Amino acid sequence: MLDNLREQVSSGSFFQGEESPSSGEGAPHSKKPAGSFLGMTSKQRFILSVMLLLTICIVGTMCLLVTERFALFK
Repeated sequence: MLDNLREQVSSGSFFQGEESPSSGEGAPHSKKPAGSFLGMTSKQRFILSVMLLLTICIVGTMCLLVTERFALFK
């Protein structure tokens, strides 16, 4: 089973029309913009980080309530 997979990869038919990655030729890689992370703008990254912060705060509060480290009503 693995021998067939190795043969497909080495023959290049695995890539179906694309150049094999070992050929060294092809289009040069385009450089990413300096402020790009996962293709998001700075506003999108900020919103994502705020959402992550709120999620962590909510989950932490829930864990404290479940383990009875603090209570809302006494």
